[in-house]
Amino acid sequence: MFGGNLGGWTGLILLLVVILLFAAPKLPQLARSLGQSMTIFKKEIKNKDVDGESGTDAGTAPKADSTDSSSTK
Repeated sequence: MFGGNLGGWTGLILLLVVILLFAAPKLPQLARSLGQSMTIFKKEIKNKDVDGESGTDAGTAPKADSTDSSSTK
């Protein structure tokens, strides 16, 4: 059916046309979810940099102990 001339650029263009024909309705949803993921990723990187500058992690902050042995009764 096809000749032996289906090379690199021809195959790439053919693949692009097939993707555009069959996946066109899903492309806006894919782009939207990719944008939301990038926004969340950038926000998390920014928060990590802010936490890193303070010298402590949010999960390892020291907590006040109510059973302090130096307290007077």
